[in-house]
Amino acid sequence: MGETARAAAFDDNRFPPVTMEEAPHLQIELSILSPAQPISAEEIVVGRHGLLISWHGRRGLLLPQVPVERAWDRESFLEQTCRKAGLPLDAWQKGATIEAFTAEVFGENSGQ
Repeated sequence: MGETARAAAFDDNRFPPVTMEEAPHLQIELSILSPAQPISAEEIVVGRHGLLISWHGRRGLLLPQVPVERAWDRESFLEQTCRKAGLPLDAWQKGATIEAFTAEVFGENSGQ
């Protein structure tokens, strides 16, 4: 299991770890990410961009599909990416580095 997949399943502080009972019901989805590029908060397009926010040695990354699945607006997306990094929700407004990327998604139910 890749390090990012393991961390998503067991170390994401926003959710309880995956249990053995849940494992048979999991679906595989792969996101092929473009290189991350600096972006201003105003340029972020929900549904197109994924975010990587870094500050004081902490980093949080959320894929482009996450805010769409959760019906978040741009500000909520920025705040939740900060939250994933363990940063204050407003770190994106206080000097954190914001980078964006796109993703090509392949999965068991995506028809690809």
